[in-house]
Amino acid sequence: MHSDPDLVRRLFALLPDTLQPRKMFGGQCWMLNGNICVGVYKQFLITRIGVDAFERIADRPHVHPMDITGRPMKGWAKIGPIALADDRELQRQVDLAIRFVETLPAK
Repeated sequence: MHSDPDLVRRLFALLPDTLQPRKMFGGQCWMLNGNICVGVYKQFLITRIGVDAFERIADRPHVHPMDITGRPMKGWAKIGPIALADDRELQRQVDLAIRFVETLPAK
């Protein structure tokens, strides 16, 4: 499946240079220190935020566990496009992922 080109374009415009773009899982993602940080799968924003942060946002509309294989990945969120219509909310979600991934050891 292809990534939503509009969401990919928006992310390229707002992500810092420290995140490196990479094609993966049939979509676009961005790496930080060798770890996946954020990505786009179909029309969804995928964020790596950790278990605690996911539990804090899990009850929000359009936030789901990241599950593209039938097996949800703990600590990852899949955020629907309606929740990302506002660039400020997109930035908030990206910042949450960056803060978490910065705590991981570099690969």
